[in-house]
Amino acid sequence: MPEQDQWMIVERASAAIDAAEAIAFVSDPGFGGIDVFIGKVRDLNHGRPVQGITYDLFDPLVMAEFERLVAEVRAQFGPRVKLYVAHAKGRLAVGDTAVVVAAGTPHRDEAFKACRALIEAVKHRSPIWKQEHYLDGDSVWSEGCSLCHADDGARPAPPPPVP
Repeated sequence: MPEQDQWMIVERASAAIDAAEAIAFVSDPGFGGIDVFIGKVRDLNHGRPVQGITYDLFDPLVMAEFERLVAEVRAQFGPRVKLYVAHAKGRLAVGDTAVVVAAGTPHRDEAFKACRALIEAVKHRSPIWKQEHYLDGDSVWSEGCSLCHADDGARPAPPPPVP
């Protein structure tokens, strides 16, 4: 992993994502801009009250994709950017942090743009599946856009239930 970037998966049963860690990681005396995106579990989705979500993923595949995405953003914004990605795995409650993406750069405009580019790439291209758990007891695998094909709108099938 390049020294200037960091990406990780945080197993929710044993830890929580720390946004302060992301800020500290992308900080640099030469940087005037730091931008952070924090994604949290919300209590309502598509008009349905949510009690929590479960993220399922295959760590090696997701880590390889994070590495590719970070490299793409780095290529777009140059060597004077530090990037950080952390995504939760497992069961999360409403209000829990699901993802943190941060970018540090010499100027604020670059930081905003780099952070936005990275979170959009993570949300649209990472092979991470989300199952929403509703207050009425129902749960549904979200029709997110990871691994979508732009030309046909196909989505990957959700992973099989864990016994």
